[in-house]
Amino acid sequence: MKKLSILVLALASLALLSPLQAAGPDDYLGTWTTQSGKSRVLLFKCQGDKLCGKIVWLSEPNYPAGDAEAGQPKHDRNNPDASKRDRPIQGLFLVWGFTWDGEKWEDGHIYNPEDGKTYSCYMELEAPNRLKVRGYVGFSALGKTVYWTR
Repeated sequence: MKKLSILVLALASLALLSPLQAAGPDDYLGTWTTQSGKSRVLLFKCQGDKLCGKIVWLSEPNYPAGDAEAGQPKHDRNNPDASKRDRPIQGLFLVWGFTWDGEKWEDGHIYNPEDGKTYSCYMELEAPNRLKVRGYVGFSALGKTVYWTR
């Protein structure tokens, strides 16, 4: 009986000390609130095995008082491509082209409608409801990290 107790205790200890199960690619899917709280992004599979995301909610969907377009729905007015400046922000594809590397989504792109620029990006779950989003130019060391929650 004593040997059985020791074995059970040893197995329980191993289970507690082992790392949490790694997140899989589908654990990222769903709606995330951006760090600023200004928008929510729906992440979903696209183009077969890629990851994409679009803005599905804005805390302020219209331009505020004092803006030249006050009361009008926000659109992609900072886009360097003039032909895209009329696109609504709500529904805009914000992230696209990510591939799963076995641990995280990488080699994707993220668009910032506030400055009209597109950055390289990777996403990594730090907890079930906390997503690290790293946008960068060239090398990931030259970038900015934000955290999205659900």
